[in-house]
Amino acid sequence: MSSTATAMVALDSLTLNIVQEIYVQASLEVTFETLLEQLGPASEMGNGSPMPMKLEAWPGGRWFRDLGDGNGHFWGHVQAIKRPTLLEFTGPMFMSYPVSSNVQYRLSETDGGTLIKFHHTALGLILDEHRKGVTGGWGTIHERVRKAAEAEASFRAGGGKKQ
Repeated sequence: MSSTATAMVALDSLTLNIVQEIYVQASLEVTFETLLEQLGPASEMGNGSPMPMKLEAWPGGRWFRDLGDGNGHFWGHVQAIKRPTLLEFTGPMFMSYPVSSNVQYRLSETDGGTLIKFHHTALGLILDEHRKGVTGGWGTIHERVRKAAEAEASFRAGGGKKQ
């Protein structure tokens, strides 16, 4: 194997690149509000059990898992926020080893709702268990965001009355 091929294999093992698009039948504003809620206090694990997160929605704000009594796990900082079109984080995310991530949510209006363009890139030591599970994990979160935003939009369309 040439040194170039070896370098490419090594680089692939040190990077992560996930791109997802989520179509939401809700306004840009409702979708953004719901995204903040679902990444913060309404966050859940894949099995539906609560995963209490704190999201300080301002530049430099922290995003972390709150286990109570001063315990928790730091995920990152808000790198950029431009309501209701951009939310960006930088930090280790859920990985407790040498890694740096950039997570971007770019929202735009589409016919009948909102398109969320999601991109998670990471560089560093990335364990196989995270590499295998991260795409599904983000997908689960994004499906919760979609369902919650659409339910909220339906609720508001009905004049705030339960449908």
